[in-house]
Amino acid sequence: MSLAVLKFSSEDCGICHKMSFYDEKVAKELSLDFVDIKMQDTATYRQYRQVLLAQYPNKADMGWPTYIVCDDPQGEFEIVGEVKGGHPKGEFRRRLQAVLDETE
Repeated sequence: MSLAVLKFSSEDCGICHKMSFYDEKVAKELSLDFVDIKMQDTATYRQYRQVLLAQYPNKADMGWPTYIVCDDPQGEFEIVGEVKGGHPKGEFRRRLQAVLDETE
């Protein structure tokens, strides 16, 4: 299983920007692939839209940012968990690790 973290965020979101200083690094430290998807980047968004809509069919209740952890995000994906909203680096790492622990 090759898990990836898909970060759905907005260019206008200050919390999303703040987390960009460490979120990818934390994901890679946990041996996860990382894909940064800005909602304004229509080409990238279209590529991963089906994953987001599987979790949030009408995009309601999304956090900013929303991190969806899934297997095979460009194919027959399987969502294994998520982390919503902004968190300090240590808390983000703990929440991401908790998602991974649930997959074992």
